[in-house]
Amino acid sequence: MAKTTHIAVIPSPGFSHLVPIIEFSKRLIHLHPDFQVHCIIPSLGSPSSTSISYLQTLPSNINPIFLPPVPHNNMPQENNNHTGFQIQRTVTLSLPHIREELESLMSSRSNNKLAALIVDVFAMEVLDIASELNILSHVYCPLSAMTLSLYFYIPKLGEIVSCDFRDLQDPIEIPGCVPVHGRDLPDSLQDRSSEVYKQFLGRSRRIGFADGVLVNSFTELEAQTIKALEEEAKEKQKKPRIYPVGPILHSGSAGDENRTGCVNWLNKQQPRSVLYVSFGSGGTLSQEQLNELAFGLELSGERFLWVVRPPSNNPSAAYLDNSNEQNPLDFLPEGFLERTKEKGFVIPSWAPQIQILSHSSTGGFLSHCGWNSVLESVQKGVPLMAWPLFAEQRINAVLLTDGMKVALRPKGDESGIVGREEIAELVKSLMKGEEGKEIRKRMSVLRNASADALKEDGSSTETLLQLALQWKNLGGEI
Repeated sequence: MAKTTHIAVIPSPGFSHLVPIIEFSKRLIHLHPDFQVHCIIPSLGSPSSTSISYLQTLPSNINPIFLPPVPHNNMPQENNNHTGFQIQRTVTLSLPHIREELESLMSSRSNNKLAALIVDVFAMEVLDIASELNILSHVYCPLSAMTLSLYFYIPKLGEIVSCDFRDLQDPIEIPGCVPVHGRDLPDSLQDRSSEVYKQFLGRSRRIGFADGVLVNSFTELEAQTIKALEEEAKEKQKKPRIYPVGPILHSGSAGDENRTGCVNWLNKQQPRSVLYVSFGSGGTLSQEQLNELAFGLELSGERFLWVVRPPSNNPSAAYLDNSNEQNPLDFLPEGFLERTKEKGFVIPSWAPQIQILSHSSTGGFLSHCGWNSVLESVQKGVPLMAWPLFAEQRINAVLLTDGMKVALRPKGDESGIVGREEIAELVKSLMKGEEGKEIRKRMSVLRNASADALKEDGSSTETLLQLALQWKNLGGEI
């Protein structure tokens, strides 16, 4: 019989964490159809309808396994607003079920062994189970190589710095990366006395126990950072091997555009004339900031396609819970929709992002700088306006503005609010200014490089081939 290689993958809770590791799995089996992937899925509360619909589209050799959901009331109230804490706590509470599923998969294999286990960065506690069961283990990092470098560097930084990182006056020099101010580090690192900081520190120490780290970037995009990671791993022989396998992205589903009508609207616009505005699958603005953004877009006079979500003072409010049934359009300034109906198209809550970024009329992207959105923008060659909200998004914004120089970033006032005048000026600069033209040229180079990385002889394809051969050598006859 034909030889099938079995691997297990474990995402962390939330659609934005499920999609990256599943898309990696799809890429793997597209290139190597003789793999069977078992996806063990923890969730906080019942899995979302979006996740279920997405999983129903998978090919037969990706097998989703839903674990019993963790009830929301199992979250300690004092950390309930921190998304990262909720995600990792959910994985911790799911560990007994994860062990049970892995043991079941091991016993059902004829050689009593899975070839490999791949876990999300928030599921690294599972590495301990992999070690006990003698399974080759990898971490799938759906983040930039710069953020991965921070994971490795943070224990050392914690030893040499006594204050909170946000209080540092000088930029932090992460090896192989552009300098970053402490205030631009992820939210979980801003208060070193907090539980979420301790969680991050635990993840950063645990990642060194993996056999490898698969990072959703590619050599041509973050050459210096990836080189620094690889060289340090060789020198110290302590860190896992780094495998840049990106860009790996969700391609979207056919027909999405028909549900919104936004693509039909884009069809009527001039090439590169529309600014796409979206804060990802879970980002939210305060009511005050929502108003300023609306007035700023109007003041700019540029065409825009805006995905609007109900406001919240918690910027990650919709990340794990998209159940808010309020109409987002009710929160826009009075008369805004009428005044901008010739220039703008406003969509409540969701839009087919890939189709929008692929469209010839889209000339810019005001983005929260989630790494998936960054890679999508790079792959389509769309210039960025960087507007980070939470998690590692500020690091991505630094990388885009100071490193790659493919984005403009608003400064905001002392309270963090970006005013309408600043928004209007940046929008005009990105869409029609000289700076925007230079950004577009650099984005075009990165777009070509991303396509090359995924070719048959491309850097990322070759890297994935090395991994696949390694796993096949460990796989059993089925």
